[in-house]
Amino acid sequence: IGWASLIVAGGGAYYFAKREINADRREKHLKRQQLQQQQYNMLYPENDPAGHPSAESSNDPAPTRHAPQTEQQEINEKSKYEASAVYKRPKGDRFS
Repeated sequence: IGWASLIVAGGGAYYFAKREINADRREKHLKRQQLQQQQYNMLYPENDPAGHPSAESSNDPAPTRHAPQTEQQEINEKSKYEASAVYKRPKGDRFS
């Protein structure tokens, strides 16, 4: 009876201690998750339109460019890195 009761008592103490330790770990984990979620929400608010250009463009006061009305306007509006005419490759055999 002596050893058996000691083993049962030790097993019971281990079981209840383990339950309490796991509950503490779970509680700390949930607190850590909530803190991370709060920090994430502060850094990346959901109502920020920066990731959605189409939503952001509707808030512009006026468009910055208008469609060119003539071909000369189209050529003048292009940047120095854009070609003034569409590239057309030469016809024929390039190896001859």
